[in-house]
Amino acid sequence: MAGEPRWEAAQSAIREGLVTSARTMGVENPQTWIEVMEPTEEGHGDFTSSAAFRLSKVLGQSPAVIARRLVGGWPAGPMIERMEVAGPGFINFWLDRHWLAGELTEAVTRADTYGIRAARGERVLIEFVSANPTGPLVVVNGRAAALGDSLARIFQANGYAVDREFYVNDAGQQLQKLGQAMAIRLRELAGDPLPDPWPEGVYPGEYVRDLAEAYRALTPDWAEHALDAERTEALGAFCADRLRRQQEQELERFGVHFDRWFSERALREAGAPERMVAELEGRGVLYREDGAVWFRSAQFGDQKDYVVVKSNGEFTYVVPDAAYHTDKFERGYDIIIDLLGPDHHGYKRRMQAMMTALGLPAERLEMQIIQLVRLLRGGKVVRMSKRGGDFVTLAELIDEVGVDPARWFFLERSADTPMDFDLDLAQMKTQDNPVYYVQYAGARIHSVLRAYQGLAANDPEAIDPAAFRNPLEHALIRDVARLPAVLRRAGEQRAPQLIVHYLAEIAGHFHGFYRQHRILEEAPAVRRARIELIRAVLVVITQAMGVIGVSVPERM
Repeated sequence: MAGEPRWEAAQSAIREGLVTSARTMGVENPQTWIEVMEPTEEGHGDFTSSAAFRLSKVLGQSPAVIARRLVGGWPAGPMIERMEVAGPGFINFWLDRHWLAGELTEAVTRADTYGIRAARGERVLIEFVSANPTGPLVVVNGRAAALGDSLARIFQANGYAVDREFYVNDAGQQLQKLGQAMAIRLRELAGDPLPDPWPEGVYPGEYVRDLAEAYRALTPDWAEHALDAERTEALGAFCADRLRRQQEQELERFGVHFDRWFSERALREAGAPERMVAELEGRGVLYREDGAVWFRSAQFGDQKDYVVVKSNGEFTYVVPDAAYHTDKFERGYDIIIDLLGPDHHGYKRRMQAMMTALGLPAERLEMQIIQLVRLLRGGKVVRMSKRGGDFVTLAELIDEVGVDPARWFFLERSADTPMDFDLDLAQMKTQDNPVYYVQYAGARIHSVLRAYQGLAANDPEAIDPAAFRNPLEHALIRDVARLPAVLRRAGEQRAPQLIVHYLAEIAGHFHGFYRQHRILEEAPAVRRARIELIRAVLVVITQAMGVIGVSVPERM
């Protein structure tokens, strides 16, 4: 964006001022000791620093004395209204309200791009969901979809070129199991009884019956074909293709579009696993034991070595996966991010060890584990699906609560934290439902702006920052100015939940302000200033909600 946003400019200026003061006190490399943060509690200023505590070890004085020395003789400027040394040595800073209010005009003028950074020439690949094409997408896949897509949007807002990718595991034993399930369902449709029990690992869900009915409609002579191993594999491929297309449709409905669906089957058919083993062999990092081929993973930071080729000649999953990740690096991405399910805790070490052994920059490969989701209704866990078997599908969740609440609730918590999804709360149309509360703030602003059209001619064109006297007005001005910094931190920390928390805070401030003040009944100068304020609030709500893929209706 054009110029540094005021909030970030102020933070940088405060840090530089502290660094300069520390340097005059004889501290070498003071920038390594000084941080300026947003306080976690109200009443402690717009920014705070605990630098005096860290410098006390260097200077041999109490933090309180050092804090007073750091702020003593601070140069005059337009940004800072006041500073204070608090407690045993914290330094709190309040920004000049008139100066900060200038950010409102910046937000309104650049409504479509406010908070968006200029292109930086770096490329990011995010692989997420990547559910096996052996059944419908389930609720935890929905959490991965919301997180991955929002993270991609956050990177885009921060100037990166981003690609979204889905790795399709359309090869191997799981397809054979799916084909077996399909064969059983076809026999069922022909009048044969279902097996009791089902073969181990074979998918019993009712959705396979739907696939069998579709196959039978497309293949009238299906009964003439022997259900041998070759036919069973073909049935599995038919199911996988149908389910993958179904997954794509469900994800598009959820607001998630993938730039590429990368096929494991195509990877295998191109001979990538064989080339991967040959490359590792040439680098001297494989050995043979008990008829199998092992990778010296422990040599590259893993806990132990592991098998890459079984004694029967089959590749373990890590070989095609390593070939796939090598392909990612060869495509020239600066950052590669995988969002993985909760059963992948050891996967990161294994894959990074493999990339290191191949001479690739493993530090560019990031992996986040996404924890499980429990659905609650009436305070009790929901376990059963109508069609899926012993799971609840993403489609069923969207049907019940809608896209916006589902995406919001999935993003409220950090990905590595298990979560409870309250179905009753997600459907409420009250302020208890956080996504409704934020959307209602946007709808209220739209309503005020529509009503303002007939009054606008009587108001001054320019706003007077002196018209802002109410603490909630100042809180909203800070909220508007903070958006670029919130987006930046969300990208740096890979944390979409920071945007959700920001939106909940600004909605709370706005609703409190709206309840206390009749915006359209004020004197023209005050009314004009407050209209500019709520326009800017609408801009940041719309921008932040767009980054997490949630809509802002004009009417509710």
